Amino acid sequence: MIPRPAPAPVPGSLADRPAHRAGPPPATEAEIWALLSRIPDPEIPVVSITDLGIVREVSLDGTDVHVAITPTYSGCPATSVIGMAVETALLDAGLTPRVTTRLDPPWTTDWLTEAAREKLRRYGIAPPAAKGPEACPHCGAATLTQVSRFGSTPCKAQWRCETCREPFDYFKCH
Repeated sequence: MIPRPAPAPVPGSLADRPAHRAGPPPATEAEIWALLSRIPDPEIPVVSITDLGIVREVSLDGTDVHVAITPTYSGCPATSVIGMAVETALLDAGLTPRVTTRLDPPWTTDWLTEAAREKLRRYGIAPPAAKGPEACPHCGAATLTQVSRFGSTPCKAQWRCETCREPFDYFKCH
């Protein structure tokens, strides 16, 4: 019987990663926050996970880093992808990640940074507002109609501008 060869590592997987990184690992919580601010949201890549307020806590003990994340809603399918992206970034930086998901308090759109709101607008997604979208992200008009309570992801709704007739996602408030 011929032995079966070991499978080749999947590109980008943990087995494919170099064992050491050049330079010292980040040494302060501020450096960890800066590192995490470069991780894009997997569903809306123009905003980072820190822009969205998903990263709730960072603590550093030597090279051990605890990061608490709160998904935009409890059933968000991107939560595991975000957790893996955080782990990967920390491992690549020479750190030992400890990532936990925190559901209490639940995420709220109040945690979005002003930078995130502007990035969403420029990307064509109306940022959350108390009474629904305030203006079309394409033309700025305020005559809007809800098309569907659900958009491209469960945390968004589909709207249409009656002036430019363009559809757009609206990031729901919660």
